[in-house]
Amino acid sequence: MIHDDRSAAFDALTAAAWSALGDVLDPELPVVSIVELGIVRDLTCGRDECVVTLTPTYSGCPATRVIEAEVRAAVSRVTDQAVRIETVLAPAWSSDWIAPEARAKLAAAGIAPPGQARAAASTIALREAIHCPHCGSLATEELARFGSTACKAQYRCRDCREPFDYFKPH
Repeated sequence: MIHDDRSAAFDALTAAAWSALGDVLDPELPVVSIVELGIVRDLTCGRDECVVTLTPTYSGCPATRVIEAEVRAAVSRVTDQAVRIETVLAPAWSSDWIAPEARAKLAAAGIAPPGQARAAASTIALREAIHCPHCGSLATEELARFGSTACKAQYRCRDCREPFDYFKPH
């Protein structure tokens, strides 16, 4: 019976920690959370600590340390346990892990969400058609391979003439 009580407490703590992590916004894409982006791979809370497993969008991401600090602060707000962060690079993060609601939020913010990375990798010679997040047109052109961050490219719509970032598939 004592074990069941502890297990229920750990489950409640884990749920509260997941909820707190859902409020941590990506510093480079502040319209989506790190949970929605698929950066948070796992979370377990035990007797002495909560362990958060993260996979950055790419290994050289300059926002990694900021994200780790925000994760520690968020989990610490709901528990007095130690917070340990484990960074896992394999398998590498994939834009396929982005939740559908995050894709919608990116588009609403004027950032074209990525297509499926697995599909893009299998058709290297063919470029995915990029929809303009402003008007929906497919008449778009790449202006620069790297946009405001390394994980985005700069595009422009030939119909509405608006520039926009495209979150590249990885």
